[in-house]
Amino acid sequence: MRIKTVRVTNLFEKHYRKLSKRVKEEAKKRELIFRENPFDATLRTHKLHGIDKEAYAFWISHSSRIKFIFLDEERVLFLDIGTHDIYS
Repeated sequence: MRIKTVRVTNLFEKHYRKLSKRVKEEAKKRELIFRENPFDATLRTHKLHGIDKEAYAFWISHSSRIKFIFLDEERVLFLDIGTHDIYS
C-alpha cells in the first residue's frame, strides 16, 4: 500500500513548528518510508485505543510519534506530532 496524499491538521502544523531541527529532519525521513509502506517495521506503526481507537501512530524516534488516520487506501491525515502527550 502506497500513500499518495498526506494532509495535516492545524494542530499538527503548530506542534511541528515547535520541534527541534533534528526531530524535523528525522520526521521527514520517516514520512518518506511511511509513504512507501505505512506498516514498515522500522516505523513501529500501531493502532491506538480508547478515545483514539480510529487512529494509528508511528515512531519518529524513541520519544516522538506521529498520530494519523487513514482517509482511504491512498490518503492519510496527520493529526498530531510530538511525545507521548499526543495520546491524551
